[in-house]
Amino acid sequence: MSKIDELLVDVARLVESGRSNQMSLTVVTGGAVITGRLAPEAVWRQRVSEVLADSERLAAFAAVFAAAPANESPTHLHFHLARILQGTMGIPETGGMYRVSIADISAWTMGDVSYSDH
Repeated sequence: MSKIDELLVDVARLVESGRSNQMSLTVVTGGAVITGRLAPEAVWRQRVSEVLADSERLAAFAAVFAAAPANESPTHLHFHLARILQGTMGIPETGGMYRVSIADISAWTMGDVSYSDH
């Protein structure tokens, strides 16, 4: 986006306030469609850190994600239980953790977009 969408920033602020992690959103960024639920950055970082800490090969990276986020205006959306939509399927099937720059979002809509995994 050449100009940041302030409405989307307001949605991110509300999620960051910790009042709700139930906001589902679908965004278009770099030609990809990502759909899922938003999480506050601190919660997202903690979960990524836990997953990395459980990995023998990637445990050294856990501390990077465990660091507390800066208390600034949100610049990214943090998706959990999210999928990249590709044709009629969502990748990964179980849902992933994505961090998307608000500045790179070209379109968005409220809610998850339906997809079929058949």
